[in-house]
Amino acid sequence: MRFVPTKLEGAFVIEAEPAEDSRGLFARTFCAREFEKHGLVTTFVQCSTSFSVRRGTLRGLHYQRPPACEAKLVRCVAGALYDVIVDLRPASPTYLQHVGVELTARNRRSIYVPEMFAHGFQTLEDDTEVLYQISEYYAPDKATGLRFDDPRLGIHWPLPVSSMSDKDQNRALLD
Repeated sequence: MRFVPTKLEGAFVIEAEPAEDSRGLFARTFCAREFEKHGLVTTFVQCSTSFSVRRGTLRGLHYQRPPACEAKLVRCVAGALYDVIVDLRPASPTYLQHVGVELTARNRRSIYVPEMFAHGFQTLEDDTEVLYQISEYYAPDKATGLRFDDPRLGIHWPLPVSSMSDKDQNRALLD
């Protein structure tokens, strides 16, 4: 695996390094030793999946407040998506800045989302499925989010939104 740092400290794009032969390929997508070497969370207590039927579906931007902050390892296993993370650490020099990266079943990239980062994505293809490894148990009373089109964040989503939950669409703006 290659750990490619982003402009947001502690957040990485992780690229698989497949070994290929006539049967296809084999690649690691997680190794606790390598994650620990990079100072990343190595224990994931939940795995979740989301499946989006339509291209343009937007999910997020979600996070959990303390004391239930969660790190995530996110990978697209079918289709393609544009993944966005937002730094919510008030003392960080990149507070409220974001990074967007394309994750696809073909490029086999993952994104490591540190604690106190919001996370969301927009599907670029129909029938897109995402796998999440999550470091903290889901805590509904701590779960919240940011508005996808908040002008203060300045996120440019690649497609018009075709589908989104009412909850995500109606979140309050930061200011």
